[in-house]
Amino acid sequence: MRKYPFLPFRQSGPRRRRIPGGLALRSLRGIAALGLLLAFAGTLFSASTPRLEAAAAPGSVVVIPVNGAIGPASADFIVRGLQRAAQERAQLVVLQLDTPGGLDTSMRQIIKAILGSPVPVAAFVGPSGARAASAGTYIVYASHLAAMAPGTNLGAATPIQLGMGGAEPPGQNAAPPGQSSAPTDSQSTETRKQVHDAAAYIRGLAQLRGRNADWGEHAVREAVSLSANEALAQHVIDLTARDVPDLLRQLDGRTVNTASGDQRLNTANAPITTLEQDWRSHFLAVITDPNVALILLMIGMYGLFFEFANPGFVLPGVVGAISLLIGLFAMQMLPINYVGLALIFLGLAFLIAEAFLPTFGALGFGGIVAFVVGGLMLIDTDVPGYGIPLPVIAAVTAFSALFVFTVSSVAMRARRRPVVTGSEALIGSVGVVLDGGLVPHGNSAAGEGWARVHGERWQVCSAAPLAPGHAVRVTGRRGLTLTVVPTEGPQKSQYGERS
Repeated sequence: MRKYPFLPFRQSGPRRRRIPGGLALRSLRGIAALGLLLAFAGTLFSASTPRLEAAAAPGSVVVIPVNGAIGPASADFIVRGLQRAAQERAQLVVLQLDTPGGLDTSMRQIIKAILGSPVPVAAFVGPSGARAASAGTYIVYASHLAAMAPGTNLGAATPIQLGMGGAEPPGQNAAPPGQSSAPTDSQSTETRKQVHDAAAYIRGLAQLRGRNADWGEHAVREAVSLSANEALAQHVIDLTARDVPDLLRQLDGRTVNTASGDQRLNTANAPITTLEQDWRSHFLAVITDPNVALILLMIGMYGLFFEFANPGFVLPGVVGAISLLIGLFAMQMLPINYVGLALIFLGLAFLIAEAFLPTFGALGFGGIVAFVVGGLMLIDTDVPGYGIPLPVIAAVTAFSALFVFTVSSVAMRARRRPVVTGSEALIGSVGVVLDGGLVPHGNSAAGEGWARVHGERWQVCSAAPLAPGHAVRVTGRRGLTLTVVPTEGPQKSQYGERS
């Protein structure tokens, strides 16, 4: 039968190739190794804790730097940092913010941890030049204490429109200062719901901490911002400070109400320890990048494809399974559009099907279109840093198309190769008549006897008798008998060969 490299075509003929016991054993070992690896990784993942520069002494101040967009990785880092500070019996946690905003789900996870923290939390927007925009503003409002460095700003807390439509530009349809901006007919119901929900959320946080609730709602509805001095004047923050040591000097002696009761701060000479991101935080930051998550899904699909096409190789299956699981884990932490995800899988399925069932590019073209549209729809938010750039989608699509073209080309070349195994390989082969020759049988004038073909002894018949040692060519097969004809030219080798 024909051999199709990398393609799982079924074999025909009386003999079916079975996977050797060694390959089956290696497959089982690969599956077991994969299970142990995932279990071990899960144990480490659940037991990981953030790392401190030095052991935090009781009564110390823990600084948690928050830089960049708020996402699943930063939320996990902050939540575990607050838990670590409570375990170390720290007297204060300082969230040093410099963020353009982030995902709503991650922001709310952080705020829940702050509200339930037994350790006072101070949000400090710094150093100079930093900002706490969008989600950062909510975190400032939720913290027990709020401070900003000179030259910083906060605000622009309007929820960003979800979906493909994008966000409405800040300030559009804005009401004059001092008036509430009622949603216009041009705003979708979903946008109005998001704005009202966010406004009520920040107002509740402001009332809880005794901060300016009116400005907080104005920041949500009109996307306005404040500098450090303006925020202090409007009672949005509690104080301004040059840096963390200056902040601690000003906070010394204050009493803060937390989930565990009132606590008096003694921070003037308190030791300061900085929380550093551990391998888990770095790992989450990498895989929750939508670009990386998309590539992991693609690697997972192709890895499993190669494993199913070539059982027993193990490595493609292990790599594919791990990549697919990690990619799906990352996707469930991101605001994805499930229609976009379904289109990506459908596109990959079409591309793989094109390799099996060449349709002159119909399935391949459809797969490319589905993959591109799915990639554009995949991330259901316009938050900066969480979109998939078009060049990345184009590169991944081009790689998939190249993969399909390569596999299809290999398959087409394999179809044109001569058959090398099975009964079909005998047709056209050359053999040698054995001792005794091909002699007539019964009333027939045809010769019957034995010949060696492919190094095997076969019963053969011919239209005419043949002498021993004569070269013959196989023209057909009936059961266990081959039909042969005499060849012209010199005698072939005793094992026969294909002309």
